[in-house]
Amino acid sequence: MSEQVRVRFAPSPTGYLHVGGARTALFNWLFARHTGGKFILRIEDTDAARNTDAAMQAIYDGLRWLGLDWDEGPLVGGDHGPYLQSERGAIYERYAEKLRASGHVYADENGALRFRLPRKLVVMEDLVCGRIEVDRRKSQNRDGSPEADMTIRRAITDANDASGGWIFHFVNVVDDIEMKITHVIRGEDHLSNTPKHLELFEALGATPPRYAHIPLILNKDGTKMSKRDQGASVDGYIAGGYVPEAVRNFLCLLGWSPKDDREIMPIAEVIERFDPAQINRKAAQFDLEKCDWLNQQHILQMPLETLAGKVEPWLTKAAVNFGTPAAMLPVLALVRERLKKLSDAPAWMDYFFTEDFPFDPEAVAKVLGKPGALDHLRALTAAYAGVTDWNATTLETSLKSAATIAGVKVGEFVHPARLAATGRSVGASLYHTLEVLGRDRTLARFDRALAKLGADKI
Repeated sequence: MSEQVRVRFAPSPTGYLHVGGARTALFNWLFARHTGGKFILRIEDTDAARNTDAAMQAIYDGLRWLGLDWDEGPLVGGDHGPYLQSERGAIYERYAEKLRASGHVYADENGALRFRLPRKLVVMEDLVCGRIEVDRRKSQNRDGSPEADMTIRRAITDANDASGGWIFHFVNVVDDIEMKITHVIRGEDHLSNTPKHLELFEALGATPPRYAHIPLILNKDGTKMSKRDQGASVDGYIAGGYVPEAVRNFLCLLGWSPKDDREIMPIAEVIERFDPAQINRKAAQFDLEKCDWLNQQHILQMPLETLAGKVEPWLTKAAVNFGTPAAMLPVLALVRERLKKLSDAPAWMDYFFTEDFPFDPEAVAKVLGKPGALDHLRALTAAYAGVTDWNATTLETSLKSAATIAGVKVGEFVHPARLAATGRSVGASLYHTLEVLGRDRTLARFDRALAKLGADKI
């Protein structure tokens, strides 16, 4: 491409960052990074009655969490601002005056500004949808009546109207011109708006950007994904313990494919391979279970030190006194296969860092319900007291030997040992768990369990 690519994400701060909006931002960001272009964040906040500071912050936080840094926009500045539409009123006035002077705009009887529709054939070459022709001479309202000239500014009846009365179609086009946008990648639901925008570009004597309308996101049952559906909010992923790399990977696959059936891809490779022409034409199906699977895969493949940094806030929030990050690493290496989300970490790691952990009542009933369970734990305690080379291999050999001497299956020793050491009936490899705990702590835990769980009943 001879010109520098300039793309934008233009959300309205009226609610949380929707997963559909996040995907739109991601596709724009990927295209900018692939081409060495610029990714611009523009906030369409002319609807003062619905805008909130919390929603604005949710946009910033969500994009940053996903790793989608913007080159121009709020908080970072740029040469084509302001980047909040509420601060661009003078620019809109100037462009409206240009349309008045050329006869393309007039004030109706109510004081609203209307754009005279050219009412002719509009042809566009969409990067995803292909060639589209819309005969605007036949455009009709829902009731079948001819489409009226397009309002670009409502009649101002309130002097305190912070929005200035400007309509989305007009300010959207003006901003794209002013910010030198070369490509517009947006949802397919905007496809019907594009002919109107092309008419405005022509009336203003400006070259329109190239358009790429990406497919809708549908639920598994084929319905359009709404703001109320599970998985719709980026905030939900942040609060739910997902890793941003996985969610970003998941969003990449909602409508785009590298064409080789790969699913787990580092973002650097996605950037290298991303091409709007590879975006699928059909709707993308949202599958939260797939996102969960991708999340677990990213956790498994992540460098341990990186994962530790992501897990640490969750342990701190749950008041798990893990000591130092270095002390956390061997435990995390042991249990990471159990983590579907970062939020799972406290439940799988807390008992490593306290000697006053509770015993799960169901596990106690299940394990101690078997005859001789505490006898087996006593025998194992004695056997382990004589182990000098404390590692998983030696511990496994010693336990199996004790079970053989007792004339029972290995599980009759494994289950009481796990209950005594962790307070539960399931977990990571028992022998590696005991190795991480160390000899003194393991034996002390066995003694505590014998005392606390009713050794006096034996």
